[in-house]
Amino acid sequence: MDLANNPYSPSSGPTLAVLKFKQRLVFHLYSWTLIAAAPLLIIRWQQDHLLLTALLLLFCLNALLVMGFLHFRGTYFLKGRLFPLLAIMCSVYSTAVNGHIGLYWAYPIAVVFFFLLPLREAIASNILFLILLAVVSYLTFPEADVWRITFSLALTCLFALVSAWLVGKIQQELVRLATTDPLTGCLNRSQLSDLLNNQIQMRERYERVSSAVLIDLDFFKAVNDQWGHLAGDRILQELVTRIRGRLRETDQLFRIGGEEFMVLLPETRQKDAENLANQLLLTIRSKPFFNEIRVTASVSVAEVCRGETWSAWLNRADQALYEAKARGRNRVEIAPNSPSDQAPDPSGQPAPATS
Repeated sequence: MDLANNPYSPSSGPTLAVLKFKQRLVFHLYSWTLIAAAPLLIIRWQQDHLLLTALLLLFCLNALLVMGFLHFRGTYFLKGRLFPLLAIMCSVYSTAVNGHIGLYWAYPIAVVFFFLLPLREAIASNILFLILLAVVSYLTFPEADVWRITFSLALTCLFALVSAWLVGKIQQELVRLATTDPLTGCLNRSQLSDLLNNQIQMRERYERVSSAVLIDLDFFKAVNDQWGHLAGDRILQELVTRIRGRLRETDQLFRIGGEEFMVLLPETRQKDAENLANQLLLTIRSKPFFNEIRVTASVSVAEVCRGETWSAWLNRADQALYEAKARGRNRVEIAPNSPSDQAPDPSGQPAPATS
């Protein structure tokens, strides 16, 4: 689990909420781990177990670093990868020198791996842990105890694995339900501001220009009134299929209203976005939809400008869409750039906007 911010991967409201929940969970688990390990550190030091004391000291210091990074920087120190290494070393060595007293800590450690690490890393850590502990148990305990220890710990790992996998699937499904439109499968408005802001940051930091395309079906209320909402729903579903057939994997399609959609085109200049908009317009009107119903659309294109907010960017696209409707619909209209983003002409004045 990587809690660090990544400018290339968009974060949505629900996704961000899940990350924050995981961050709090990790913080609390390390807190309780520190509370449990600190007294053992003192006890082993008093008993002159110097190597075990040193391992426990490193374990506690790692917990403090993880908690500090989470609290002050919001990042997961070394992605938690020191924890399994130190936890395995402490548990295996403690079992070797203390017998069953050290073995008791193996079970919570095996379970907590699945809460602090990505699933594959947790599985790999538990396999290594199980093998090392089986070897130490074979050298330390009677053979009958070795089998009991190995199988009980393996079952504990298996139950924890199944639980972690199910929780992960449920999380993914909840995020999907919270971020997509149930009818069309498009992204919904919950992610809109974060994804637009992400493209604005890419423009400001790296001069990577993005464009937005708004699509609004013409007279769609009349379609619903004449053929019914079921027909309207089927048209919207087919519309999304047609649009997606023209998009790249990196492009993102939103449903932002009843019959209004938005395509976010990363690293796409206005001219290329205009070409795509015309292709989409042709795709929509070229052949009838469900029940031989013919539909047209009004489309607008807006390239992100320097220094503008996501709402200003979207508002320019909205204004261009209104202009397309006012000029007769079934057309593409280009949003003029903001004055601050237009190149000056030789006289020193901003170039006039084109539409």
